[in-house]
Amino acid sequence: MARQYEMDMCSGSVLKKLLLFTLPLMASSILQLLFNAADIIVVGRFAGDNSLAAVGSTTALINLLTNLFVGLSVGVNVVAARAHGAADRQKLSDVTHTAILLSLFSGLFLAAVGLIFAPQLLELMQTPENVLPLAVIYLRIYFAGMPSVMVYNFGAALLRSVGDTKRPLYFLVIAGIINVALNLVFVILLKMDVAGVALATVISQTISAVLILLCLAHEQGGIHLDIKKLRIRKADLADIVRVGLPAGFQGVVFALSNVVIQSSINLFGDITVAGNSAAANIEGFIYMAMNSFYQAAISFTGQHVGARRFERIPKILFCAQLCVVATGLILGWTAYLFGRPLLGIYTETPAAVDAGMARMSVISTTYFLCGIMDVMVGIIRGLGYSVVPMIVSLAGACGLRILWIATVFQAEQYHNVFTVYVSYPITWSVTLAAHIVCFIIVWKKLKKRNADCFIQKKQEKTVGLSKN
Repeated sequence: MARQYEMDMCSGSVLKKLLLFTLPLMASSILQLLFNAADIIVVGRFAGDNSLAAVGSTTALINLLTNLFVGLSVGVNVVAARAHGAADRQKLSDVTHTAILLSLFSGLFLAAVGLIFAPQLLELMQTPENVLPLAVIYLRIYFAGMPSVMVYNFGAALLRSVGDTKRPLYFLVIAGIINVALNLVFVILLKMDVAGVALATVISQTISAVLILLCLAHEQGGIHLDIKKLRIRKADLADIVRVGLPAGFQGVVFALSNVVIQSSINLFGDITVAGNSAAANIEGFIYMAMNSFYQAAISFTGQHVGARRFERIPKILFCAQLCVVATGLILGWTAYLFGRPLLGIYTETPAAVDAGMARMSVISTTYFLCGIMDVMVGIIRGLGYSVVPMIVSLAGACGLRILWIATVFQAEQYHNVFTVYVSYPITWSVTLAAHIVCFIIVWKKLKKRNADCFIQKKQEKTVGLSKN
């Protein structure tokens, strides 16, 4: 029964299979954000702008602390997809058991960091004093659920590696509905404020993690989970870390640059922070929709490398870029054009809505650039080159963004929120150009290294045409 969810990505129409893979993944990502948005909407409408700002101001910090380990799940995806593409069931089984145990250790470590250092970290971000106590409460409860977050992410990465994006969607629907119901109970009925929102999130994340584990335990293929086989295998850990650590480190530095951005925005007061938080949440839907094609690019490229079907990779790149551009433009401009009523769902304060529109006018309308950049990264990473996109992203999107805040933003005539926001499209464009150059270099090296495979495919194609 479980095999009906798997997908052979190495044959048939690339575009059709890319969409079949991506749409459930996109729905999962958007639903996850929708349920997270429910947290912000409930707390903003029923607990006030201070509570809204408290929850929103923690987002960049949460990403900073979790991105390293979420990046390791990218390594899990690539290594498992290669094993699946190569039909190496034993390798896939070893990766599965190493990944799940690694996820538990990662979650416990993050929980300890969040519980102990929440106040100090929020103070470093210059969180407004009237928001700080509520932000500390939210952050500590949220991080108590980190083991569940990590288990779900690593488990979902394993399912994606074999082409299964449907069951993670089903699990999110179940957990998300419970999350929304608990939000209403904890915040509106029990008046628990941000603590209620955080507790509802932790409970729903735990449910999704349990469902993922049960799913893997009932699998019949290489990703079957057997508790007795859980152990860290050095060779598999090394493979995961080789691909995932650069991805995670890139995510950390990205989040660090966003912390710098958030700290700069915090200087303009709680109304600006509230509007920025609401706008960022709306833009999150656009990002996650585009990010689904990044995830697809990793999985498809990984399986093709494992199966040595290199000749189809340019087609994967073209189809993924076509889809991500369309998604980014349509969703980005729709969000901007309907920005005021959308922001009005989060807050009734006109000044906060104005602050949110100021952000969306710059970022939502140019977000497709970020999507193109991410797909380039996904293809390069799927090919096994994880350090290259990390270095490019650190120098471009992160280093340049921090430099912008440290120089241009400090000038008196440019010391405003618009200057902060415009750093995003500028750094996306520069980094995208660098990634394109890197892909061309990597692709030439790959063709040279696997020349025998390319020659064989060309000969097979020539023979096929002559027979016709």
